[in-house]
Amino acid sequence: MTSEVTGNILRRMLRASCFDTHIFEEVEADRSATKQALLVVAIVALSTGIVSLSTYGLVGLFMGVLVGIFGWAIWAYIVYLIGTKLLGTSDTYADWGELARTVGFAQSPGIFRALGILPAVGDTIFVVASLWMLITTVIAVRQALDYTSTLRAVGVVLLGFIPYAILMTLILTLIGAK
Repeated sequence: MTSEVTGNILRRMLRASCFDTHIFEEVEADRSATKQALLVVAIVALSTGIVSLSTYGLVGLFMGVLVGIFGWAIWAYIVYLIGTKLLGTSDTYADWGELARTVGFAQSPGIFRALGILPAVGDTIFVVASLWMLITTVIAVRQALDYTSTLRAVGVVLLGFIPYAILMTLILTLIGAK
């Protein structure tokens, strides 16, 4: 990866983490950003996995990255279906790729989950990073689905979380991680 591409993805991650609504519009429109979104998801999955290294080892870390990527694809599809079919408005138009890119970059604050290994403050940092990701996800969904209402985006995220959690629990159970 060239330093220009690296700098671009890092700038985009920072902007997403700072709740910059324009970055979500930018990556929504940039079809070439799907690979970047995938990389963001992988980096965040690695950051999350660092916390569980002592419990699951390198195999667990590798499986966590795979499950994280698969979960991102599922999450984007669920949000796409609920956001365009169930809670869509007359102004709503999006495809899976647009949702995948925006919710992928919305995971950017998750890089701080790696600090969950710190004694005394690690659990708090992990929770704060997770809540931060939730907020960026709502913003990403609102922008990708062209909603004028943040509450509608919150509804999509909350409704989408139910089937996502069920599917991910089933997958984790099947691979023996739960």
